[in-house]
Amino acid sequence: MDLTDQDLVFITPGGCVENATLGSQDMPAAYSPDLKKGGGWDMWRRIAAQDPAFGRPDKFCGDPEKSNWMSATVTTLDDKIPPYVQKICQRNPFSGGVVTGGIVTARDSNWLLSWTFNRQPQFRGQPKGQLVGWIYGLFSDRPGNFVHKPMRDCTGKEICMEWLYHLGVPEGEIEPLAARNRPDVVPKGAVNFAFIGQFAETPRDTIFTTEYSMRTGMEAVYTLLDIDRGVPEVWASAYDVRCLLDAAVQLRDGKKLTGLRLGALEKIALKEMLKKLSGTDLELLLKDYHAI
Repeated sequence: MDLTDQDLVFITPGGCVENATLGSQDMPAAYSPDLKKGGGWDMWRRIAAQDPAFGRPDKFCGDPEKSNWMSATVTTLDDKIPPYVQKICQRNPFSGGVVTGGIVTARDSNWLLSWTFNRQPQFRGQPKGQLVGWIYGLFSDRPGNFVHKPMRDCTGKEICMEWLYHLGVPEGEIEPLAARNRPDVVPKGAVNFAFIGQFAETPRDTIFTTEYSMRTGMEAVYTLLDIDRGVPEVWASAYDVRCLLDAAVQLRDGKKLTGLRLGALEKIALKEMLKKLSGTDLELLLKDYHAI
């Protein structure tokens, strides 16, 4: 896009979570060192190649082994863990005031593990009696002190276990406290029974939906009867242009693109665009969803 000196461009070079990957309670987050795929870094490299005044991005992203880090969130579900938090920070974590007062670092942690709890509740709908905190480690390539694996190879449960160890939880109590509460749909070793519904664990959806109950039922039947059929995944509406068009129109109370308040140049641009789309499938799509 050609720019004039009347235009303003604001650029975010790089990004602290560019190329980030997600894990879960039972799956590690995949380590992805190929930073060239990161849009923010790639853009900055292209800009910096034009003039030294635009910085040197490779100083920050050239060697991911020197700059990677890993974080996790933890939610306490009962009254067993909060006393360990209170013992360290000397504050009642349920008071509604500051809890840790900043980052707490376990100095003897091989991962250089740190954690923090802000004022609770962290979220408006957070159940009473639960704490939500944040954990991170700077040395993801080193084996943990309790879980003898590199942090980058650990599941969410294992990261939680390492954190509990550094909180001072007796070793015999660590694994039960880090375990999840819902059973797998088909538990390991089960051959003739399965759990279904809102309190069975499946990675395909968020609980409290009709779809969750249906998918756990499908997963149970297909697994126990050895049926070679995939459970339908959650509809990725955020990536469906039809849903995005429909949402955009609804946000404008059903008003069409041609009803936008536009300047003279923008009106000309819109007119030209619609002219180019005339007779195409894109024009039909826009009409079907009442965008034009």
